[in-house]
Order: sequence, then structure tokens, then C-alpha cells
Amino acid sequence: MEHPLFIYNTLTRKKENFVPLNPPFAGLYVCGPTVYGDPHLGHARPAITFDVLFRYLQHLGYRVRYVRNITDVGHLENDADEGEDKIQKKARLEELEPMEIVQYYTDRYHEFMDMIGVRRPSIEPRASGHIIEQLDMIDKIIKNGFAYEVNGSIYFDVEKYHKKFNYGKLSGRVLEDLYNNTRDLDGQGEKKKSFDFALWKKALPTHIMRWPSKWGQGFPGWHLECSVMSTKYLGETFDIHGGGMDLLFPHHECEIAQSVAANGQESVKYWMHNNMITINGQKMGKSLGNFITLEELFTGKHKLLEQAYAPMTIRFFILQAHYRSTLDFSNEALKAAEKGLIKLMEVCKQFDKIQPESKSTIDVKKIESELYVSINDDLNTASLIATIFENSKLVNRLVAKEDSISAEDLGTFKNLIHTFVFDVLGLAEASSAGTSSEALKVAVELLLQERVEAKKRKDFAACDRIRDRLAEAGILVKDTKEGFEWSLK
Repeated sequence: MEHPLFIYNTLTRKKENFVPLNPPFAGLYVCGPTVYGDPHLGHARPAITFDVLFRYLQHLGYRVRYVRNITDVGHLENDADEGEDKIQKKARLEELEPMEIVQYYTDRYHEFMDMIGVRRPSIEPRASGHIIEQLDMIDKIIKNGFAYEVNGSIYFDVEKYHKKFNYGKLSGRVLEDLYNNTRDLDGQGEKKKSFDFALWKKALPTHIMRWPSKWGQGFPGWHLECSVMSTKYLGETFDIHGGGMDLLFPHHECEIAQSVAANGQESVKYWMHNNMITINGQKMGKSLGNFITLEELFTGKHKLLEQAYAPMTIRFFILQAHYRSTLDFSNEALKAAEKGLIKLMEVCKQFDKIQPESKSTIDVKKIESELYVSINDDLNTASLIATIFENSKLVNRLVAKEDSISAEDLGTFKNLIHTFVFDVLGLAEASSAGTSSEALKVAVELLLQERVEAKKRKDFAACDRIRDRLAEAGILVKDTKEGFEWSLK
């Protein structure tokens, strides 16, 4: 490649030239959601980050197998292998089967990911569908001497593993520090050391989600599923493993240990982690109760929101920051993203106003180089957007005939901008994001026609109710002499 792609490898703590293990094939595994609630703004960031990576690798000509898992069992209420399974708890509270919860929130996740322009992965495996493979990996780890059984539960022996390998190499955690911080807890549980983690947990009588094993009825540990599903679909060694920074420890650290203990080698060449979205400097998440769901963002129904925001506004808001930097939520930032997206769409439309001439006074090859250099610097979408806006000045000059461009160069220039905006960044007009604009138009106008009929009947309460409900959904209605006009906020 003339301009190679460099990505920051969390494992080596430096930017590295991306060279797939088996070109032109590229394997990408990303930790997906635990499906026990609606997706929130924090879920959108990794989904969009790795969606752009998926799109860009395809743009570069790689055959990408993108695997994003669904966690539907084994994720307990805390990372110390204690508490109730999050999905089982939700099912108990709502008096449903756990898999009803899984199906409902998986469907909801897909619905909202579609709305923000996130493409479906190549494969989307569920943890509960790979119990046999997880039991097989546990057998390997036990055989190799890095796990032990206590009362029907199997735990990974971190201390024994660390003597031969390096537990903490991804996160930078030092085992001695972990030992000093947790030794007061030793002896209170069945683990040898409190930092050991579960590969398989014995199911208590009240635990619904259980499977048979040689150790009795139980369920897999949360960390095990990703080691199993990533290598099942991408091979024992593959290119990129991604996820949020909050998964770096213990989840991804434990993945490395499991894979090495079972297969004798690390499975991942490049580790990529997106940073967090914060509210007032604090991580957004369900556990802290400070999250805003995507549905609330799209409807404006949250105490922190001043208005509703279109799905593409949310996508643009996230892409305006480099994926490894923190991104702080505010209405001001979202409104700025809204204006920025409109401006970007206008840049794309301006190309149709340019009249080609016999020769060019602008250097299209230079523009192409600038765009690729921006995105190739560790998937820097913020830099790419800035580069596009910088070149929008040239577009304006061409429209005003202050510069000239040949028909061939105009086609190249337009194709470059459109490719990066729509195909790589995955952006679209805010008004049409996530749904059919024609279907939206038909639905709104049917409601407004009903409002006209209600007005004729002098049913003003119904008129107000329709107008108010549309306003809550982000649709502004204006009465005119001819009838009405409407627009998205």
C-alpha cells in the first residue's frame, strides 16, 4: 500500500503497520453486548468504531470475517465470579424465560445498531450455543495444569500460569499488586486466590441457566466464551480483537491467559480498545445508572436531554473524536455534531453544482493522499473529517469558478469524498438515518391528515394530542393556510 494502515496495538503499546496473517483474509473479533437491557450511548461507541474498521478493511480490498459475539450466559453481577447472572436476574424480575430476555434485547440491539448505520457482522455467535466447545477448552486447560476443581466449579490458576507466562502483559497489571490488594479476601471463598477466575461455575439450585458437565450441572465463566468463539471462527491465531477499554482487565487479560494455557500460544496479533463515553467526567454505564439509551436520545425523553437527536447525529458525534480518546457527553456537543453533519452533507451535494473545464488547477492526487494519511493514522476518523472539511473550501472555490477542474478529476474528487463519507464513515442524511425516509413521510402525513380531519370536526384536543406526540418524536408541525408543514427537529 502507498499509505499503510497503522493501528495502535494495546499489547505492544505502539502503533504498528497492519499486516494480516493470511492476506487478503482479515479476521476481526469484537466483544458484543450482554443482552439484558436496551443499548445505550456507551454501547454505540465500540459498535461504530469497529464498524468503521470493518468498512475500511473491506475498502482496502481485504476479505474480512467480522465476528461479534452475543453474551447470553455467564456474565455475573460483578467480575469476582459472584452474584446472579445478569440475564437470569432480568428474567426473574420480569417473570420471563432467560432466553426470552435474550431474544428481545438482541432484537432491540440490532434495531438500534441498524439505525446508527452499523453493519451486521459476518458471524454473530452466542455463548449459550458453544457450551460443548467451552467444555473442551476447559479440559485442555486442566490437562495442561492451569486449572483446578473445587466443589463442581473450575477455576483458572493465575499464579501457576504467571510462573511460566506473563499474566498482566495486556493491561499492565502486576500480579504482586493484585495479590497485595486482594489477600485479605483469601480464605473467604473456594478459590485458591481471589484473583483466580471461573472457567465453569457449579449451578446453585436456584440457577436456571445450567448445562451438564463431568463436574455436574453448571454454566461457563464469562471470559471463556470469547476465547472459544474467536478461535472457533477465526482460527487459533487471528488478526484483530477489539472492544471497549473497560474490557481490557480482567476480561481480555483472562482471554489471553486462557488461550495460551489451552493452545500454547497467543491467539491475537493486534488488540484494539476504544475509550469511554463520559458524563461529567464519569464513565457512562448501566452499573453506575448514568446511561442514556439510544431510544431516549432519538426521542429526547431523558432528563439530561434538551431535544431529540437523529441517529446519524449520534454517529457523527462519536466519529468526531479519535476512538482512543475519551468523549464527554453534553447537549452542546450533540448540537454541534448535528450542525457539522448538515454541513458535511452540504459539501457532498455541492459537487453537483461544479461545472468541469478543460484543465485542473487543483491537485486531486494530493487530496487523495491527505485523506488516506488521515484515516491510516490509527483509524483517525476525527482527522479524516477535518481533512474533508478542509477540502470543502476547494469545493466552494470550484462552484464559484475561482478554481477549475477537469471532468476526469471531478469524478475522482467526488468519488473520493463520497466513498469516505458514505462508505467508510457510514454517514447519511440525518433525516433518513435508520429508517426509510419515504415510509417516515407517509406515516407522518397520514397522522397529520387525521389532524386536519379532527380540526374540521373541531376536535381540538385530538389536534393538540397528535401535534404533541409528533413533537415528542422529534417532528415539528407548522399550520399554514394550505394545511400544514412538518420537519425533523
